[in-house]
Amino acid sequence: MAHVQRMSTMMLKTLRDDPADAETASHKLLVRAGYVRRTAAGIWTWLPLGKKVLENVSRVVREEMDAIGGQEVLLPALLPKEPYETSGRYEEYGDLLFRLQDRKGAEYLLGPTHEEIFTLTVKDQCTSYKDLPVILYQIQTKYRDEARPRSGVLRGREFQMKDSYSFDASDEGLAEAYRLHREAYTRIFARIGLDYRIVSAVSGAMGGSASEEFLAPAAAGEDTFADCPACDFSANTEAVTAVVPPVPETEHGPVEELDTPDTPTIETLAEHLGVPASATLKNLLVKVDGEITAVGVPGDREVDLGKLGEHLAPAVVELVTAEDFVGRPDLVRGYVGPQGLAGKAFRYIADPRVAPGTSWVTGANKADTHARNVVCGRDFDVDEYLDVVVVEEGDPCPRCGAGLKLDRAIEIGHIFQLGRKYADTFGLDVLGQQGKPVRVTMGSYGIGVSRAVAALAEQTHDGSGLCWPREIAPADVHIVAAGKARQTELALDLAERLNAAGTRVMVDDRAGVSPGVKFTDAELIGVPTILVVGRRAAEGVVELKDRRTGEREELPVAEAIARVTG
Repeated sequence: MAHVQRMSTMMLKTLRDDPADAETASHKLLVRAGYVRRTAAGIWTWLPLGKKVLENVSRVVREEMDAIGGQEVLLPALLPKEPYETSGRYEEYGDLLFRLQDRKGAEYLLGPTHEEIFTLTVKDQCTSYKDLPVILYQIQTKYRDEARPRSGVLRGREFQMKDSYSFDASDEGLAEAYRLHREAYTRIFARIGLDYRIVSAVSGAMGGSASEEFLAPAAAGEDTFADCPACDFSANTEAVTAVVPPVPETEHGPVEELDTPDTPTIETLAEHLGVPASATLKNLLVKVDGEITAVGVPGDREVDLGKLGEHLAPAVVELVTAEDFVGRPDLVRGYVGPQGLAGKAFRYIADPRVAPGTSWVTGANKADTHARNVVCGRDFDVDEYLDVVVVEEGDPCPRCGAGLKLDRAIEIGHIFQLGRKYADTFGLDVLGQQGKPVRVTMGSYGIGVSRAVAALAEQTHDGSGLCWPREIAPADVHIVAAGKARQTELALDLAERLNAAGTRVMVDDRAGVSPGVKFTDAELIGVPTILVVGRRAAEGVVELKDRRTGEREELPVAEAIARVTG
């Protein structure tokens, strides 16, 4: 049986003011309500109340993972670098990876994710098709050296994560494991009270093919997703594909050079010529593994560097600098055009909207000069088409054509059909039914456990503080002793009776603290039910308050107990 949580003995310090560096509601409230404490940039201590909430989320995750046949393990966080070198991710992760050496000079890393180690573990333990399928999972601290950790526990350098991995001898088995995880995730997020969307996604450094994200809509979210109001299409903006209308057959005039002094930007060019930005062709110069590459998009659109990086991974993509123009007279800064240079001076990548037959105003590769009637397919060719523009509100839905709606969200889960990427890398085979080696296929499935706590705080808080769903709250009921010693005695007695009935109880029995401060703290801490033992307690009457709705009711003690435990 759980013990009554007495605030008189609990290590809990609430704050009246927001932390100076806090920008998001979850950051402000988790600190003010005494759930977490900053240890260093991106590193957080989970205090007693916060640890309870974190463990409640973990409990729900464990229950649902066990329900689909998952087996919990615990792998080390300190890992040798060799498996990550073999997979290529030791370099791919770049500065995000924490790297270290032991006293003998051997190199290690702090695990950002564990595909390599799980693959090697199963290779060691499973040798026959009879050993499969298997689903393994862990809830563990992960590490990523974020350049700018922010938003409290939403984006830290260490974080709690559930990662699971499925191993199957067939693609059909992988599809079934993926389905099981997808359904388990819907149950997990429903149970802990998160509003979420399932959206199509890209796999990124994880690798693999099919990929979906679970996103919690919130203003503090760092992900943007597209939602179609006319059909069921939802996708991370990096996974939205462009809908390009057919190009009408048109006779275009010859290329015409235009004197355009002091127009190095699309905005200045469009104003100078009196044309819409959409009639111009923007050519962004980047370096791909050090080689200059031009990316062409309509002038009214922006290049999504994240999308570009995903398309070109594992190559490193970075913007050119002024130094890259030194010794390159063919590259005139602010006046670059693809005509005569595409495929020669640089590789030319273009958005699908830069289709054959489209005509553009673009740089003439001369200072203060642009060119009109530059036609794709006639005056320049595209080496590769990639969907690389930033998705905008109102862009056509790739499924039905209606205008897309954009929203901010927090990524709380991600599921991947990895296929045989890591099995190929590490030679993960089992003996098949026909007596021949069969290559294993894998899935990878993650839930941000600590991030889910912050996402819940973002979605459920109000102007007075946190409002936890009952499943993950630190207690079911928060009893406030509002008055003198007699009210405190009655509150403690009531707490013991509720605790004996299986209710998780927090009781504010602090001496010398005014009722006003106790009420404010109860609102801030966010337990779903507040029970006030006040001036009518001697008459056997207490007040019951719903933290979320604010509804309150005076009830006889017996009825209040029945209401709380029922």
